[in-house]
Amino acid sequence: MNLLDQMLELESNEHIVAAAIQLGAREIQPLSADEESLISKPLPLITPGTIKALRTSIKDGSDPLGFLFSVINSQKDRREMGAVYTPYPIIEAMVDWSANMVSQPARVVDPGTGSGRFLRAAARKFPKATLVGYEVDPIAALMARANLAVIGVSPRAQIYLEDYRKCNLQGINGSTLFLANPPYVRHHLIDQKWKTWLATQAHIFGHRASGLAGLHVYFFLATARIAKAGDVGIFITASEWLDVNYGELVRKLFLDNLGGIDINVIEPVALPFVGTATTAVISGFRVGDKPASIGVRRVADLNALGSLRTERAVHRERFEEASRWTPLTRSLENRRSDFIELGEICRVHRGQVTGANAVWIENDESKHLPTSVLFPTVTKAKELFLAGGALTDAKGLRRVIDIPPDLLFFEDEERERITEYLKLAKKRGANSGYVASHRRAWWSVGLKAPAPILATYMARRPPAFVRNLVKARHINIAHGLYPRTPLDSKVLDRLASFLSLGVSTAQGRTYAGGLTKFEPKEMERLPVPDLDLLRDNVSLEELLN
Repeated sequence: MNLLDQMLELESNEHIVAAAIQLGAREIQPLSADEESLISKPLPLITPGTIKALRTSIKDGSDPLGFLFSVINSQKDRREMGAVYTPYPIIEAMVDWSANMVSQPARVVDPGTGSGRFLRAAARKFPKATLVGYEVDPIAALMARANLAVIGVSPRAQIYLEDYRKCNLQGINGSTLFLANPPYVRHHLIDQKWKTWLATQAHIFGHRASGLAGLHVYFFLATARIAKAGDVGIFITASEWLDVNYGELVRKLFLDNLGGIDINVIEPVALPFVGTATTAVISGFRVGDKPASIGVRRVADLNALGSLRTERAVHRERFEEASRWTPLTRSLENRRSDFIELGEICRVHRGQVTGANAVWIENDESKHLPTSVLFPTVTKAKELFLAGGALTDAKGLRRVIDIPPDLLFFEDEERERITEYLKLAKKRGANSGYVASHRRAWWSVGLKAPAPILATYMARRPPAFVRNLVKARHINIAHGLYPRTPLDSKVLDRLASFLSLGVSTAQGRTYAGGLTKFEPKEMERLPVPDLDLLRDNVSLEELLN
């Protein structure tokens, strides 16, 4: 019977616990009360042949218990605890990077141990280091103990069934290496007491914290609390914190408190987290450092990670000034010398927020309004996807109601019709929302001028870039591309065509589930042919190759 067949006999978490005990999990202390409780229950018997096969597999560098845990427990259940185990090429690259930063750390700490993959790799690379793991799932803690026991490092290993946010490391002589894949748990699953903790601890550092932050943000902050000058760390997380508002805390910690050195972005096509199409980022830091530049690189193949040597340096000031960091990780170096960034040709603006689509997009009550306040508008991304290369007919578009702030502009009869509609809108609460309260006049949506090119920016497919030949307006489901200088129709046509064919989802920010988003500034970073090429008769095929 081969190993896979033997492993498939282990059908439950109780089988995993039993196997972990037979593999030597008790050797590594301290064993928690919750783990003792699991062990004290009647457990299934694992045959000696299966234990021998598991032991051999672990010594060969595999993680059969972690594999079984991922099979037995659903992806949904594991996601709620942040139990997403890291692929080996990423672990090896992160450990190699660590060895280049600190030749022999006195201690290696894994804040979210799981089955112990990082600690096992570190045990081999750093044979004198103490190995310390923190884990909140007793089954995972037992797996980690078993894995470490099998490779013979029990005397220098400690696993704590404890929330990393509570830990207080003892002082040691020498440096600590923090090495982890912090658990990814969304904010709505985090207890309010911990959100208060996040805000309080961030305030101590002089930073702000958002209640929308995921659990990985807490782990960066917890590390900043306990790390000392000279300590080194490297974490892999989803890349959201590079750009989203709640990620400001991580960006501040990375620059000011953790001593950020390197940023390696892993494209979603590389599947850095098994079963999840998302962009990942590996961030390396050395506490006390404040380098003039930060190394950046983007990788589309896990086997190309190497030791995470970055390809170019970006000046620290650019990170300090930027509110979103993903654009700083992109480069035109591998493009033709006659390519430029889209932002040099066009400004990119997201469409206007109405604040109340049910009121400000034409409806049964608005049919008596004068046509002068009704503007054909792209209100759904689907309208751009279906348009092909150009919007040539506005008949299929809904109209947005955009009333000027000054109603004296209208004749008496039109003003009366508008006033009646505004009374209805007020009854429906259109005057009391956040957006309305920040307008000069609460009823004036303020649509932007027609953009000659409209673009979708969030989907599970590349953006659509559509020529706007009917001068339609757009709300915040689309971006408008506005030339910085007047461009003729030929150039605009070629630019839209190039973007439609040349932009991929890999150039945006991909979230869990494969949803890809392009913020305006990110879209402005897209490489495009310069104006001379767009004016020439060079074929699109040649430009794309």
